[in-house]
Amino acid sequence: MFITFEGIEGSGKTTQIALLAEWLTTRTGKVPVSTREPGGCPIANQIRGILLDSANRDMTGRAELLLYAAARAQHVAEVIRPALDRGQVVLCDRYCDATVAYQGFGRGLSRTMIMELNCLATDGTLPDLTLLLDFAPQTGLERACQRNAATSGPDEGRFEQEALDFHQRVRDGYLALAAEHPRFRIIDATGSQQDVAKRIRATVADYLQARHNDL
Repeated sequence: MFITFEGIEGSGKTTQIALLAEWLTTRTGKVPVSTREPGGCPIANQIRGILLDSANRDMTGRAELLLYAAARAQHVAEVIRPALDRGQVVLCDRYCDATVAYQGFGRGLSRTMIMELNCLATDGTLPDLTLLLDFAPQTGLERACQRNAATSGPDEGRFEQEALDFHQRVRDGYLALAAEHPRFRIIDATGSQQDVAKRIRATVADYLQARHNDL
């Protein structure tokens, strides 16, 4: 089973993936594979460094799109597809829908072009369930900037430099995608981490029950 987490900057995806992984491990006795995009493996992590470095302000939208596709192709081939073939649950922080939301709705690039690149990069590996953590863009951006300021690792703040209206377009794009694709579940990402985690667990439990009944 392949579950992806989507949402704007600061929506809490990384924290919630860790909490869901813990819950799934307790429930099933099997540890899921938790990964992220861009990144997830050594080559894709190197591309991540280029994509998120705030020094790379002059990167064009098309160059950005192609780098995401390259990182995804390696990530799928090296991490996601092998884990799924082994029968493991995969939890991924962002995937193809992020590219449509950010580079499509956010940057204004052709959705047709993005979908073609996504198909090429994933080789048909699509999520079973997508959890969209919906959050107010201004609050999320403030939270992300605070997080980056408190982090001593590499500079990954390029998208936080974008204007608020860019992040609003991204959120609107995500909501449009959720309306188009039945695999989406919209999660209210306000409240405490545990409140959000309870909403996610309830949603995943309902999905697992429905999936079991369909088998």
